[in-house]
Amino acid sequence: MKTLKIFVFNTLILLFSSVLLQVIGMFFNIYISSTIGEEAVGVFSLVMSVYMFGITLASAGINIATTRVVSEELVCNNDIGAKRAARRCLILSLIFGCFASILFFIFADFITIHCLDNRISKTVIYLICIALPFIAMSSAVNGYFTAVRRVYKNAFAKFFEEFVKIVCTAFLLKSFMPDSIDYACYALILADVISEVLSFLYLYVLYKLDKHKFRTKSRYKDLDSYNRRILRITIPVALTSYLRSGLSTVKQLIIPSSLQKSGMNSSNSLIAYGIVNGMAMPIIMFPVILVTSFSGLLIPEFSRYYVEKKYRKIVTTSTIILCGTLIFSICITFIIFIFADELSLIIYDKLEIGKYLRILSPLIVIMYLDIVIDSILKGLDAQVSVMGINVFDCIVSIAFIYFLVPILGFSGYIISIFISEIIDFTLSGYKLLKMLRDMK
Repeated sequence: MKTLKIFVFNTLILLFSSVLLQVIGMFFNIYISSTIGEEAVGVFSLVMSVYMFGITLASAGINIATTRVVSEELVCNNDIGAKRAARRCLILSLIFGCFASILFFIFADFITIHCLDNRISKTVIYLICIALPFIAMSSAVNGYFTAVRRVYKNAFAKFFEEFVKIVCTAFLLKSFMPDSIDYACYALILADVISEVLSFLYLYVLYKLDKHKFRTKSRYKDLDSYNRRILRITIPVALTSYLRSGLSTVKQLIIPSSLQKSGMNSSNSLIAYGIVNGMAMPIIMFPVILVTSFSGLLIPEFSRYYVEKKYRKIVTTSTIILCGTLIFSICITFIIFIFADELSLIIYDKLEIGKYLRILSPLIVIMYLDIVIDSILKGLDAQVSVMGINVFDCIVSIAFIYFLVPILGFSGYIISIFISEIIDFTLSGYKLLKMLRDMK
C-alpha cells in the first residue's frame, strides 16, 4: 500500500508539473513562431533535429541504466550500493557527454554545410557542444531520482530550467531583434544552453543533499561490477539509440529536400515542414503529458516486479494501464478532431492548421499506447528490442520519404508519419504481448 501511495504521489506531481510546463511551452512556442516567422521555425526545427541527435549521442541509455541499477540495489536493501551505482552513472555520463561534444566540435563544418545546407553558421553548433555534457549528467541524475521515487525534484529542476530558458529567449529576441534566420536560431539555442547548464547545477545540488538520506546498509560490490551492469544496459541502448537517432535526424533533414523535388520551392517546403512539425504536432502531443507523467515511473516499478519475479502482477498491471491509456487516447482523438478549427484559431490564429490537426488526430491512439508499451518493455529488460524496432521503423520511413515524397508531394510526407507510427506500435505491441503470454 505504501508503494502504491508513493507511485500515485509521484504520478500526480509529474502530472501537475508536466501539464503546467506543457502549457507554458505551448504559449512560448506561439511567441517564438510569431516573433521569428514560419520559415525560421522550419529551419529551427532542422537545427533541433541535429541537437536531438547530439543529446542522444551524449546521454543514450544512461537514464535507463541509472534507474534500473539503482532500483535493483534498493530492492536488495543495499543503500550504499545504490549510491555507488549512481556515482558511477554520473561519471560515465560525463564521459559520454564530452565525447559527443568533441565529435560535434570536429564535424561542425560538415553539419553546417551538408546537414543544414548552410542555413545557419557553425557558431550554433559550437553552442550545442557546450550543452551536451551537462545534458548527459542531468539525464543520469534524473534517472537516480526516478529510482529512489523522488521525482518531484526532477520536476522542480525542470521548472527552473524552463523559467531560465524563457527569460533568456525573451531577452535575446527582444533586445537584439533577429534580422536573420541564423541569428534567431543562435538566440534560441544560446538560451537553451544557459538553461541546461543552470538546470544541471541545481539538480546536482539536490542530488548531493539527497544522498545523505541513505542508511549505511551495504553489501559490498567492487566498482567493476557496477560498471559492467551499467554498461550492459547502456551500451546496447546507446548503440541502437545512435543508429535510431541518426536515422531519425536524416529523416528530418531530407524532408524539405524531398518536398522541393516534388515541385515546392525551398521557402514553401520549410514553411510546410514548420507548420506540421512546429505547430500541428505540438497540439497533437500536448495531452500526451497525462500519459508520460506515469509512463516514466513504470520503468523502475516493472523493473522491481521483474527482479522479484512477480509475473502475475506484471500481467495485471500492464492490462489495466493499457486499457486506461486506450480509453483516454480515444477521447482525446475525438476532442481534437471535432475542435480542430477552434484550437488552431485560438492558439495560432491560423485556420489552415486545423486541417492538419484532423488529418493527424487518428495517430493519437497509436502514439499514446506506444509510449506506454515502450516504458513497460524497458522495465522488463527489453530496451534493446525497443530500440531495434525504432531503428527498423526509421529505415522504412526514410525509404518512403526519399523515394515517394518527391512523387506524392506533401501528402506523401503525411503518409510517412502514419507509416512510421503504425510500424513502431505494431512491432512493440507484439513484443509486449509475447512477453506477457510467456509469463502466464
